[in-house]
Amino acid sequence: MKTGNSIDEKIVTPEELQRRLARWRVLGKKIAFTNGCFDLLHAGHIASLRQAAQTADVLIVGLNADVSVKKLKGDSRPLNSEHARALVLAALSMVDAVVLFSEDTPRELIKSILPDFLVKGGDYKVEDIAGAEEVIAAGGQVIINPILEGFSTTSLVDRMKNGV
Repeated sequence: MKTGNSIDEKIVTPEELQRRLARWRVLGKKIAFTNGCFDLLHAGHIASLRQAAQTADVLIVGLNADVSVKKLKGDSRPLNSEHARALVLAALSMVDAVVLFSEDTPRELIKSILPDFLVKGGDYKVEDIAGAEEVIAAGGQVIINPILEGFSTTSLVDRMKNGV
């Protein structure tokens, strides 16, 4: 039986992530990377994470730090702290590592990882995805998975505000 400590051990610094990446690569593991704010985890997030995890042996989630979420979503966000959001993601069996980033995009983090698969959910174009150019140049693939319709944190927040 796994202990709860393994959850905390999945939340890593960029330096620790590099050590784990080296170990995974020696073992021949394929690496997938996805990212987001994951402010209120919902079924759409789970579907997206599941799809990302199915592309490789290891799934790394880049998590927007609080300062980054505020820039993207406004002063009323995030609803949950970066530590709380990281803990919830790390508790998911499909996630192997969670690493925070404070920049507006995860481009530098992705460049340091160079995953085999860069996975995004939504209606992005490859050329609009941060880090896609670098991943493709290194021989990796960019995968865009469809989003699960009807789920978004913003719509959930709006529904709560309106008492729906």
